[in-house]
Amino acid sequence: MKMHDILQKDPEMWALFTRNEEYQSSIQDKYNRFPYYASKNRDIFEPKASEYLIKNGFHVEYPDNKKFVVCLTHDVDDLYKTAGMKILEALGNLRTIRFSTCIDLLAQIRSKKLPLWNFSDIIALEDRYDAKSSFNFMVQDPGDQDYNYDINDCEAIIGELSDRGWEIGLHGGHTAYDDLSEIREKKKRLEKILNKKVVGYRNHYLRFTVPETWDHISNAGFLYDTSLGYSDCVGFRNGMCHPFTPFNLKTGKPIEILEIPLIIMDRTLKVSMNLDTRRAWEMSKILIDTVAKNEGVLTLLWHNNDFFGEQRKLYEKILMYCAEKNAWMTSGEVIARWWKQNGKD
Repeated sequence: MKMHDILQKDPEMWALFTRNEEYQSSIQDKYNRFPYYASKNRDIFEPKASEYLIKNGFHVEYPDNKKFVVCLTHDVDDLYKTAGMKILEALGNLRTIRFSTCIDLLAQIRSKKLPLWNFSDIIALEDRYDAKSSFNFMVQDPGDQDYNYDINDCEAIIGELSDRGWEIGLHGGHTAYDDLSEIREKKKRLEKILNKKVVGYRNHYLRFTVPETWDHISNAGFLYDTSLGYSDCVGFRNGMCHPFTPFNLKTGKPIEILEIPLIIMDRTLKVSMNLDTRRAWEMSKILIDTVAKNEGVLTLLWHNNDFFGEQRKLYEKILMYCAEKNAWMTSGEVIARWWKQNGKD
């Protein structure tokens, strides 16, 4: 029996799954997002819809007897440090480094490009745990909000990542979530550089409107999306820890896109929830154990420009723990294709 057939038997589960309250609410934050604090569902750490599916016969058997899945993703917001970031870094090193090195740092402050090219570090770490991930690149132009890099400068690294088995997805800009033509145009530009189809999507700042953004992503020709998560709290926005086909309550029809819901974002833990590293790990462990118990998919978002110090250690701790629990850790594309091929949605 299909997910929709099972969930429709319970009005409460169906309302949670379809995000019915978001159709009716006028509450939005400054980025036009529906926030967790406005939701009537306060059991954000419980995947109630997925639990209901399992109680009613839904079951998943993953390859190689893996117990659950971790969808690893990185949104590439920045590739070059801003002048302010450079100044702080230089000042922080003045007491511990030689004068000649300080001169080099000050020269870098004047440079327009001090790259955050830590891709090799990220993939080397993931490779140690037999994992692959998705890198979602922005395609923007000078003058666009949060413009930081020219996608044409990334052709070599995009090709290398793709050739080595990591996925390249599109990270839509601020206004793309509500603009089909923009999504299509940016997808086309990224595909020209990648030289193959781009199948995965996530919007910047998790800007998302139910159900319109799903419709736009579907009509743009993507296979899957990973935008459905709260910016202000980790957890299960629609009670799901499994990929699913969304349902449009306005048309009464499924939307031809696979949603792999976002469960944990680094900045949500650190900034929105204001958790130190220890508490962030404790929160992450609870969610990992919950997803594993329900044979689900835990989508993790770790930004490349936050892949340093304690944040990097936390990411590795998550990978290590998931590997110990026999997780299949891979990209959104691999998960989406497997899910579709096995008729799980």
